[in-house]
Amino acid sequence: MDTPFSTLIRTASHAQHTEAETSSFMGDLLGGKLAVDAYARYTEQLWFVYRALEEGAEALREDPVAGPFIQPELFRTAALEQDLAHLRGPGWRAGVSPLPATAAYAERVAECARDWPAGYVAHHYTRYLGDLSGGQIIRDRAERTWGFDRKGDGVRFYVFEEIPNPAAFKRGYRELLDGVAADDLEKQRIVDECRRAFDFNTAVFRELGLEYPLSA
Repeated sequence: MDTPFSTLIRTASHAQHTEAETSSFMGDLLGGKLAVDAYARYTEQLWFVYRALEEGAEALREDPVAGPFIQPELFRTAALEQDLAHLRGPGWRAGVSPLPATAAYAERVAECARDWPAGYVAHHYTRYLGDLSGGQIIRDRAERTWGFDRKGDGVRFYVFEEIPNPAAFKRGYRELLDGVAADDLEKQRIVDECRRAFDFNTAVFRELGLEYPLSA
């Protein structure tokens, strides 16, 4: 491939990425039209997905394809648990549940972690690079809409304390993508899985939108 793989994967998934970003649920959430309960419910869904991503990470640490991407400074599960304790109270685990789309998404992530490391890379890319980029917009809106302390409880998921220079980190991440240990056919399969990951995201947003419709 003449085009750098990081460019290929970004441009090939652009349509799905845009669809996920422009869902009615996220538009309502970021527009301040929904109550904090909707934000908490969204945070619950993230917890199920990131738990699948990070529970599968340790076994992949030495894998030639996925191993270079396993960077603990990215891990989000602990931050999500802090946020959920703040949003739902200390007994939050007893009340959380995945939406059907979330359960399918988390199962696919776990399946890739278990059986297909290159597919795991696709999910790793769509989640963590999004968190470092557009996630910061969500943090800012959440702080202003629901009064969370800046980079404090409720938005810790979006705060990467161990990554002082996100722009430099993202450049390094793109270099990892460009050097991924995969042939052209496998790279195309990674791109296809990346599209599938965005489709999972969109399905989660759709179900959240059904659960939190705006009043007429």
